[in-house]
Amino acid sequence: MVEAKNVHKVYEIGSLRVDALQGIDLTIKKGEMISVMGPSGCGKTTLLNCLSGLDDLTKGIVKIEGVSLAEMSDNKKTEYRARRMGFIFQAYNLLPVLTAVENTELPLLLSGCNQKKARIKALKVLKLVGLEGREHHKPAELSGGEQQRVAIARSLVNDPAIVWADELTGNLDAETSQQIMALLCKLNKENKQTFVVVTHDVSIGEMADRVLKLRDGVIEKEYKPFHQ
Repeated sequence: MVEAKNVHKVYEIGSLRVDALQGIDLTIKKGEMISVMGPSGCGKTTLLNCLSGLDDLTKGIVKIEGVSLAEMSDNKKTEYRARRMGFIFQAYNLLPVLTAVENTELPLLLSGCNQKKARIKALKVLKLVGLEGREHHKPAELSGGEQQRVAIARSLVNDPAIVWADELTGNLDAETSQQIMALLCKLNKENKQTFVVVTHDVSIGEMADRVLKLRDGVIEKEYKPFHQ
């Protein structure tokens, strides 16, 4: 699903140079759930952004489904992300004026799907994430865990091949965090979708199939958690 070779990312701010990623080599299989862990500032989010094409590489190659992101135009990259990728962020990023179902169907409408089909699909995915009966509530009327479930539904509505999640439980309490991660594990097993989850929480990270520990922009350690 994902192949990364010698990935480097350098940020230059004035005279300051930050080597955020320093030669990452990584392969992620189709249907695998990977967690990326490590201390603050170790390059977790930068790695996710570079692998998904949200950020350009300074050096190296990333291929997703055999396609090199660097060889795509910006428009092609945007279209590919919309069609084949899902994104979940810590901040939910829901539009406050839209209901849960309207937020969920938005990616389908933006990609040209007709309103009726988009609504049917959005309702189906909301049911899948346990929000049946909450579809017509706006974000302010939902709990943090429910808002994150809407964000997960929105990321899954276009049947992506891969879902990128950045600190998706960062704003949630421990119990809700476990529930949300258990939901992702269930979806991963049932739908055979690939998930890459960035987290600082060991109990969340070790629910994945494989853990990558980053430090100072390199993969320091890689292991399969005990539950395997």
